[in-house]
Amino acid sequence: MFTAAAESLLHQAREIQDEELQGFCSRIIKLLREDLGPAAVDALQRLFLIVWATKYPRRLDKTCVDLLQATLCLPTCPEQLQVLCAAILREMSPSDSLTLSCDRAPNTRQMSLVASVLLAQGDRRQEVRSVGQRIFTVLESRQPEGPSLRHLLPVLSKVVGLAPGTLQEDQTDLLSKRLVDWLRHASVQQGLPHSGGFFSTPRARQPGPITEVDGAVASDFFTVLSTGQHFTEDQWLNVQAFSMLRAWLLHKSPEGPSTLDTDDKSELEGSTLSVLSAASTATRLLPPRERLREAAFEYCQRLIEQSNRRALRKGDADLQKACLVEAILILDVLCRQDPSFLYRTLSCLKALHTRLGTDPGSERAVLPLAQFFLNHGEAAAVGSEAIYQHLLTRLPSEHFHNPMLAFEVIRFCRDNLPLFDLHLLGILKSSFPNLFKFLAWNSPPLTSEFVGLLPALVDAGTAVEMLHTLLDLPCLTAALHLQLRSSSSPSERPLWDASLRTPSCLEAFRDPQCQGLFQHLLRTKASGSAQRLTLLHQLLQPMASCARVAQCAEAVPALLQAFFSAVIQVSPLPSSPFPWASSGGTGPV
Repeated sequence: MFTAAAESLLHQAREIQDEELQGFCSRIIKLLREDLGPAAVDALQRLFLIVWATKYPRRLDKTCVDLLQATLCLPTCPEQLQVLCAAILREMSPSDSLTLSCDRAPNTRQMSLVASVLLAQGDRRQEVRSVGQRIFTVLESRQPEGPSLRHLLPVLSKVVGLAPGTLQEDQTDLLSKRLVDWLRHASVQQGLPHSGGFFSTPRARQPGPITEVDGAVASDFFTVLSTGQHFTEDQWLNVQAFSMLRAWLLHKSPEGPSTLDTDDKSELEGSTLSVLSAASTATRLLPPRERLREAAFEYCQRLIEQSNRRALRKGDADLQKACLVEAILILDVLCRQDPSFLYRTLSCLKALHTRLGTDPGSERAVLPLAQFFLNHGEAAAVGSEAIYQHLLTRLPSEHFHNPMLAFEVIRFCRDNLPLFDLHLLGILKSSFPNLFKFLAWNSPPLTSEFVGLLPALVDAGTAVEMLHTLLDLPCLTAALHLQLRSSSSPSERPLWDASLRTPSCLEAFRDPQCQGLFQHLLRTKASGSAQRLTLLHQLLQPMASCARVAQCAEAVPALLQAFFSAVIQVSPLPSSPFPWASSGGTGPV
């Protein structure tokens, strides 16, 4: 959420009228022509806020747009102004008034900014290809690998994604070779400071060794998780190479997929003999693509080892988790491209899952790990049920209040339904009360996702219990509120807990006589429908005005419509879908 001051600035930016905006553009035109100083920086920051804050594109004066383009390509322009000009032009894209070209950029740093604007113009293949070819001209020139080259790598990654046929075979081989060098042979010594002070001495400026996140001296090659006060240029290139590695591995050349390289494989591929042979073959003798895969495999193995170290800083701990997720995704790509990697990867990832079970904060790594075993579990002949149980049982129960994780788990289930076998589909169906915790807590953004998932969860055995669960979904939201409040100390209670001013509900949640009712709401597996829940509804009635409970109640009709649409496809139906009608019980409210 924004602060009051930020909200005020956004409101002013959105409310500015076209006449006032044109007057402001006239002032910017004057500044860009006469004074590229702090006043111009301040004016461009305000202009960026105006064009960014509105959903519809702002129309700027053509002279102003032309000057923004000219300033971006001006050799003597301060870097901050260039970045602001590029940001404003990107927000205006796509636009027919832009006349930028990479050829106008005087250096590669400015070329990366110009290229980012051209790529924001959309799927304009000719412009995208020209950007890619211009970047490869720099790459092939073998000029010193300064900071400008590392700025171009993310742009090149976007080019590959927008226009896969842009690069020729010799160009893809060249970049693969350079990526191997950057990934595997970066310096393990820290760089020198950019500038020394009056009292600095050559002895004081001697670079020290790169360290690990736990402070130990790095004993292996440099990775994105290596730490130091100053990085060398090849170390920055190492970081950028890793950031584009997965996209590049998935890149397809004009001649066809670059993934399988079947001509270079022996008929023994995938066997123990081929694995040992591949491991003993000198990397330098491999074709560029295979050499890159070997380097990527070693890099990811190193990242997994580094992620097990206890970081001294929170920022490094967060980076560990992000890099662990990316390393698993890259290993998945490698194993799909070359099955020989699978046998070298399985033991590492199985041990990793054991560690993740006891490592708080690594929840997001469970998803790519589950995806890996879903993609390769059958070929590897390994049991992966523990991973799916972790995904469908522990994550919803313990992290239902994490909106990003909730979305990713539900999307994982939706996207991978075609890959689920009968056993895994049975686990998914029996876990629906647990998955509904994500829905109860995040009902507005997750409703459409669940509408798509519901048909896969409904069968003759789950229909009645699922109907009860949907009708009681707002009660589940209230129970999750109480669970959080009961398990958290006052200092740990989240801000959104302030709406709970119902101590009687909390007392009921802790009352042993009512625990059975709440445990039924918070169950992790399907266990049959509970009847006569009138007491529970009465206990939770004071929480009906809670904002999150009210939002969940508004989503129930759409969910019920999707449910009944799925039920009519199920055959045979239960003999009595409404058991309380004949038993005289009180149905859920």
